[in-house]
Amino acid sequence: MKMGIHPEYHKTLFVDTSTGKEWVAFSTMRSGEKREVDGAELPVVKLDISSHSHPFWTGQARTVDAEGRIDRFKRRYAGRTKKSKAK
Repeated sequence: MKMGIHPEYHKTLFVDTSTGKEWVAFSTMRSGEKREVDGAELPVVKLDISSHSHPFWTGQARTVDAEGRIDRFKRRYAGRTKKSKAK
């Protein structure tokens, strides 16, 4: 591994600003804000959205009414069939 080209990998405190959840993970991200967690001073990275607040992961995602669109398609094209080559 070449020396001096890789970013520093360290513990970081991530904060989801929409829910207030906090967790510590390893990252190369830096921050000017620091907070003490478990006796260690860690940089704080604030996130607008994470798995704690994203609608897909929280189970609040909306589903598209695909069935209604399929029924509408079938009604629209129900009477049409391929023309056969009788001649």
